[in-house]
Amino acid sequence: MQIDLHTHSSASDGTQLPAEVVRSAAQAGLDVVALTDHDTYSGWPAAEAAALELGVDLVRGVEISCTHRGISVHLLAYLVDPEHPGLHAELVRAKDSRETRVARMVAAMAADGIPVSLEQVHALAGEGATLGRPHIADALVESGYVGTRDEAFAEVLRNGSPYYASHYAPDAVRAVELVRAAGGVPVMAHPFANARGWTVADEVVAEMADAGLAGLEADHRDHSTRERAHAHTLAARLGMFTTGSSDYHGTGKQNRLGENTTAPEVLKQIEDEATSGVGVVSA
Repeated sequence: MQIDLHTHSSASDGTQLPAEVVRSAAQAGLDVVALTDHDTYSGWPAAEAAALELGVDLVRGVEISCTHRGISVHLLAYLVDPEHPGLHAELVRAKDSRETRVARMVAAMAADGIPVSLEQVHALAGEGATLGRPHIADALVESGYVGTRDEAFAEVLRNGSPYYASHYAPDAVRAVELVRAAGGVPVMAHPFANARGWTVADEVVAEMADAGLAGLEADHRDHSTRERAHAHTLAARLGMFTTGSSDYHGTGKQNRLGENTTAPEVLKQIEDEATSGVGVVSA
């Protein structure tokens, strides 16, 4: 059974529509795929319809952008109740903050003569998408300023760039508590991907585990062999499971569907722990 629990669509910063992500998952030989767009559930309905049509099981999820003392933390939340008021309010606040952040970054770049406009970013992102730096990158590629998203991040969008701006993100421990309150199952995405930037200490992961963190995404492209081993060891010590995922973004990243996968017994545990009434969509 091939299970990939981390993908993104054009509802956030992926390049394919939600239904296209599911279709690509089927073509890649996956039996189960999770749609986990950043801070939004808006891709769920189209993905559900495609899953039923194509015979791929769909795990409905969301990737919540969090922080802990200034360090970015990404939390995958599976099978949450999308109507839960506390979690919904945090996601709306985060999404709104992302939009104002993009506006600030684009204005700063345009003021320095970089060929990009907010209208262009919105047009490329599509209506209702959760805006992020990848959408600015797409605008820079379209304008010919850079050749790829990776170049855009390396030159002007990286952390520490003069054009970088932060956005609101809930505290990681609080986010875990909210996911559990919403009946979902929280898993920390790429927890030790140090090549991305600073990562939190094991003590913070332990604090998140005490709050209800269920697992660590150990097998991920951005983890070195040593980081994968550390994630597996720490998860075992804290009584958590581990997952493997692609973090697929269509053509937005090199990540390939199914390049890392999750064991069927772990998916079963996620289903058993969920209390929201939101189940896996199964054809």
